[in-house]
Amino acid sequence: MMLRVFAVLALLFSSLVQAAAPTVLQRPISLDTGNGTLYGSLLLPRTEQPPPVVLILPGSGPTDRNGNSPDGAHTDNLRQLALVLAKNRIASVRYDKRGVAASRAATPDERDLSVEAYVADAVAWSHKLKADPRFGPLILLGHSEGALIASLAAAPAGASAVISVAGSGRPVDEVFRTQLAEQIPARYNARAIQILDNLKAGRTSTDIPRPLQNVLRPSVQPYLISLFRQDPAAAFGKLQVPALILQGTHDIQVDVSNAQRLKAAKPDAELVLIQGMNHMLRIAPQAASQQRDSYVNPQLPQASELGTRIVDFIHRLPAA
Repeated sequence: MMLRVFAVLALLFSSLVQAAAPTVLQRPISLDTGNGTLYGSLLLPRTEQPPPVVLILPGSGPTDRNGNSPDGAHTDNLRQLALVLAKNRIASVRYDKRGVAASRAATPDERDLSVEAYVADAVAWSHKLKADPRFGPLILLGHSEGALIASLAAAPAGASAVISVAGSGRPVDEVFRTQLAEQIPARYNARAIQILDNLKAGRTSTDIPRPLQNVLRPSVQPYLISLFRQDPAAAFGKLQVPALILQGTHDIQVDVSNAQRLKAAKPDAELVLIQGMNHMLRIAPQAASQQRDSYVNPQLPQASELGTRIVDFIHRLPAA
């Protein structure tokens, strides 16, 4: 008799778990910008009311919709985050930026890329989603450099909220100066500073030393000029909608002081420091030398608190 009771309880529990997990529609989605087509992925959970939809904006460089790039990181971190949202009845769209992966044909020459173009694309995606009756409130979520794009796009996009994940609070040229000083031989420091000064002033440079080619090659300099014009904290401070700042304490690319700058610029924003989380959104050792696996192994789990905090924030937003 007791075994039968346990069996019935187990069956009931299993049924409740299955009922709690929403059916999720997974489909490709595209956007004709009038200046090339961008391609992405839609996750749409089946709900009684149109669910909130998160437009996920990837980070710097050739980072695709899943958070991966051909020059280093392979983590699937943005795809993993989208799956967490879907399981919690939150829709999402993530996409390849113009010039990247499936959207490469939209801007095949990186000399034609700019922050302004990325912002315009985020706004165009937002208008498409806001016009779709399947979706509820729109939230812009940006990872790393994507957080800046989210801040700049929020007002024209008509976003209901903004989420910054590992977003910089410092002008990007300051970040470049710090990172380059740590990564290049000392004999190239003076030339690197000279190039960065030129870019900050809106001027390109030639004769780039080989150790600097990866980040300061002539073809990427027009984009850097557009990027160096931006002040992430100032852009974040102009937001008129609820905002959430998420920052890992073991992030070796964007440290905690950046999140604190964003918070100071918008005091009513929520700030969450996730202990042990790094830039790839995993729990990792603090030492940079011990974080490599978290950058290249997509099988590693994401920091669970990240998804929990995002879901809680979105579910607390006022109804549209």
